[in-house]
Amino acid sequence: MKKSNYIILWVTFFGIWMGYFESTVVVYLRELYFPEGFRFPIKFLPMKLSLIEIGREFSTMMMLLGLAFVGSKKRWTRFGIFMLCFGVWDIWYYIWLKVMLNWPQSLLTWDLLFLIPVPWAGPVLAPVLVSLVLIFAGVAIIILEDKNYKIKLFKSEWALVVLSGAIIFVSFILEAPEVMRLEAPSNYNWFLFWVGELIGVGVAVNALRRILATGKSS
Repeated sequence: MKKSNYIILWVTFFGIWMGYFESTVVVYLRELYFPEGFRFPIKFLPMKLSLIEIGREFSTMMMLLGLAFVGSKKRWTRFGIFMLCFGVWDIWYYIWLKVMLNWPQSLLTWDLLFLIPVPWAGPVLAPVLVSLVLIFAGVAIIILEDKNYKIKLFKSEWALVVLSGAIIFVSFILEAPEVMRLEAPSNYNWFLFWVGELIGVGVAVNALRRILATGKSS
């Protein structure tokens, strides 16, 4: 088995079961604080538990970072591992919740996505679409570096990647004031999301074409 295939297989395996682990925590929280079913407006956890939950989210990122550094000595492959595992974990998190709780009801069901630095909220479909792009980019990077292609992003491309992430981030936090006022968010800005998503996809596709055309490193 090629090294890249081996990495992709086991990172995917890890991401699937990391998704299970994360979803079980949410099952317990919802059983305790949303026994009637999770919906907006949300109930905020007590301060101590809220801080622990924020710590759990931070620790998740650290786990992904640790996996990336253990998985390879190559910088770009580490980046690919991080993106691949993030995408797989996020999608399987929702798959496991569907198995355990029959939630979400649909891909347009609203979810509380993240808490750092403010509450993120949006339809489940939005983070799933982001995760699919991360999986595509992560797999491409891992395979290309294993085949000795020279991977490089120009400064302009990095700027667009940052812009893409920033726009999507803003789309997720636009409803934060409503969430924090214990109101139900109602209007996700899909236009803003798609602008950010398409910028990211455009950069990924353009960079992939250029890298393949450039050829392998000597």
